[in-house]
Amino acid sequence: MSPTSYWRLGFAVMILHALLNRTAVVCGRQSTEEAYVTLLYGDEFLLGVRVLGKSIRDTGSTKDMVALVSDGVSDFAKKLLQADGWIVVPISLLENPNHVRPKRFWGVYTKLKIFNMTNYKKVVYLDADTIVVKSVEDLFKCGKFCANLKHSERLNSGVMVVEPSQAVFNDMMSKVNLLPSYTGGDQGFLNSYYTGFANAHLFEPDLPQQWLHSRPIPEMERLSTLYNADVGLYMLANKWMVDEKELRVIHYTLGPLKPWDWWTSWLLKPVDVWQNVREQLEESLPGTGGGKNPNDNLLVKILFLLPLSSLMFCYYRSLLQISSLGNHIRQLCNKIRFRGALAYSAVTANSNQQQLSNGAQSKVPVFLGGLSIFVCFVAAIVSLVLALTIVPRQVMPWTGLFLMYEWTFTTFFLLFGGYLRLIYQWGRMKANQVGSVSAHNEFSDKDSPKEHQRQVSSCDNATCYYGLGMAFLAIAAPSLPCLLGITALFLRFGLMFVGGLVFASFMTYASEHLGIRSFLRGLEEKDIPRTKNLCFLC
Repeated sequence: MSPTSYWRLGFAVMILHALLNRTAVVCGRQSTEEAYVTLLYGDEFLLGVRVLGKSIRDTGSTKDMVALVSDGVSDFAKKLLQADGWIVVPISLLENPNHVRPKRFWGVYTKLKIFNMTNYKKVVYLDADTIVVKSVEDLFKCGKFCANLKHSERLNSGVMVVEPSQAVFNDMMSKVNLLPSYTGGDQGFLNSYYTGFANAHLFEPDLPQQWLHSRPIPEMERLSTLYNADVGLYMLANKWMVDEKELRVIHYTLGPLKPWDWWTSWLLKPVDVWQNVREQLEESLPGTGGGKNPNDNLLVKILFLLPLSSLMFCYYRSLLQISSLGNHIRQLCNKIRFRGALAYSAVTANSNQQQLSNGAQSKVPVFLGGLSIFVCFVAAIVSLVLALTIVPRQVMPWTGLFLMYEWTFTTFFLLFGGYLRLIYQWGRMKANQVGSVSAHNEFSDKDSPKEHQRQVSSCDNATCYYGLGMAFLAIAAPSLPCLLGITALFLRFGLMFVGGLVFASFMTYASEHLGIRSFLRGLEEKDIPRTKNLCFLC
């Protein structure tokens, strides 16, 4: 055969080998002797596994990617992982023998099953909350068991290299009920099982192959921080404590701050790396491109349109009170023209005394200011909790932020605005019981600018200023660290705390005056028809 024929034959064999590997992966069959492995207990970590797989493939690796999935994983999740190139292997959970443990650790001992994957010569285990930023193929050169030291010279089980062995697995199962676990989970057990791990030699992937083959295979080797860079360490120093250019694996270990939760991107800078990989996820199944969830897509649209539709409906009803667009424009012009009549809109005690005669100010209940402050803060907390509850956790960061503000503002607008309406009605009822106040007689001239302004609309500048002020501070307080370019987590929290204090102070001042003001307006306007308006706060 000619050299050209040999070259063509070799090229054809390479293509055939690649096609066979691809077919084996699609069909869920083993195609290599070494593999990357992860565990999935439920759909909550599904997006994390997808991003992990994408990051592995982006490094050029063609080794098997195996996802061990429990009964809690949906059929849709399994199909999606298979479409992404994972070999999905159903497994049963190993019960945690520790009675005193966090509930989330119930099935974590299942991780020990990777030691029984004897169909592979070596496996690299990666938690679902890790991401590969540079090739880690050299980990397959590691010894029989390799992990990274953290937490006071204790190994972390989030990234491990394991040479599967039936004998080792059986030995572990025989000691599961005997060895203690300082975490109540698999990590504590492994620290008890590998007692001398802290003294193991550091894994050096760049050693000559001849030297590696000439020595006995180490029972244990320690991995450097490059292979398991803890986000918690970055949080403390606001930088990686290793050469960032050589970084291999990032581990998002902070419990409530997982990278797929939309709010985490606004707190931790390293999450940007994870989000960049997420955005590149292919649409393996319809509606899953960019890490989207088909079920969440419809929910996001509903959550976006519902508050806007409610506000548009309220505004439409307010327009029905006006005979024509020209009258609506004239109403706005009158507000600007008679802006000097803001004495009516003033909210201080002195202004109220000037507006109301016959001791109207004395009719205000002494507890009204404190009650208004309490209701305002309760409404704000309820609005925030509701928004965080209904907005899907795994949407894109900007989508989550927008929906949170939209629902928080709308809910607060309805709750506190409804309270002010009740206070206004209370004031009118109080005025009807004791008779008209003199302020009504003083401004009974229906042709006066102020009377015209009051009859056309119940919304005035002072209330708008308070509302816009609270909205501005609600946005500015958490956004201040980002605007200043601060990435340190503790410093971010500090600035957000200071901004929150300013916001709370303004809310206290505004809510007290708005409550008293609504009551006084009710006293004054007992005989004046109140037109419907978009603004509930007025």
